Amino acid sequence: MSTGLDRLSETLLMGPGPSCVPPAVYQALARPTIGHLDPRFLDIMAEVQHLLRQIMGTGNRLTLPISGTGSAGMETCFVNLVEPGDPVLILVNGVFGQRMTDVATRLRADVDTLEFPWGKPVVPDTVHQQLARKSYRLVAVVHAETSTGVCSPVAEIGGLVRQTEALYLVDTVTSLGGMPVAMDDWGCDVMYSGTQKCLSCPPGLSPVSFSERAVAKLTSRGTKVPNWYLDLTMIIKYWEGATRVYHHTAPINMIYGIWQTLQCIVAEGLENVFSRHRSAHERLVTGLADLGLDMLVDRDFRLPMLNAVNIPAGVDEAQVRKRLLANHDIEIGAGLGPLAGKVWRIGLMGHTARSHNVARLLAALRTELALPASK
Repeated sequence: MSTGLDRLSETLLMGPGPSCVPPAVYQALARPTIGHLDPRFLDIMAEVQHLLRQIMGTGNRLTLPISGTGSAGMETCFVNLVEPGDPVLILVNGVFGQRMTDVATRLRADVDTLEFPWGKPVVPDTVHQQLARKSYRLVAVVHAETSTGVCSPVAEIGGLVRQTEALYLVDTVTSLGGMPVAMDDWGCDVMYSGTQKCLSCPPGLSPVSFSERAVAKLTSRGTKVPNWYLDLTMIIKYWEGATRVYHHTAPINMIYGIWQTLQCIVAEGLENVFSRHRSAHERLVTGLADLGLDMLVDRDFRLPMLNAVNIPAGVDEAQVRKRLLANHDIEIGAGLGPLAGKVWRIGLMGHTARSHNVARLLAALRTELALPASK
């Protein structure tokens, strides 16, 4: 009798994540599991930290992958740095800014939000005006908003936050590994990401990095970190030091996976990786225009790795997605929130961001939209 695993195929993952995984990463994941305090594994952990610093653009000592998906990384940043009553400003232009607001509110912070239209970037002038009105302990923004395909000007916002005493937190879940990320140059104090998007490793780890300013806030807390599993004051004792202190059993094979995917990115070269994502995006936009489809986001603020495509009138978007998966083994994503039913979200992330994958999707869309073949 066939089982669920027997029915799995190698689907072309072109949604908002996860992305396709390179064969070398699958091979790494299948390596023999060893102990989480084995000296060989500790060496791999140190190499992962070194590679993450390169890709995140930082020299921060406290840089490591949290055991959990990108949402665990988000919670790690907030639970370690936010105490009850802390004034926090969240810049919201999509689902993931809303999630940060939810987490900060649950921690009983004094949360303010600046809301921007979905499909548009955060406006630095508006942020500047708010920072002049009130002092904050933390300001948080999403670099690459996965729900809309918008890139916000995080470097410019960072310059504004740096003029205050606030810590600056940036979500790079979708951007890391697919476009330039420069934590230190942006003046960013806290950053988190995820493995399942442009890093092209299965979901399960969330890289985070804390500046020395953020570490100082962490170590001077007046209250205990409210989440034991994500308490960096304990986790860092496992990741660093001559004597490693057990905290929780690390997801050993996932660490193999992130080690390998980071090696792949460095070997290809960051600039080459970014160019490949941009080239795939431009080919997709041109091909969609040939199909009569246009983009939600203005050109200057579009992400290369997450493309929000307006759905033509009269098209049953859910049926198109269903037929793409059933007939072509291609997955794309639906819209979220106010964009539900209005856009498709097409991912060109990591290993997926290749011209032949774009060509395959465009051909499949032409078929399922019943459009004539291109000349």
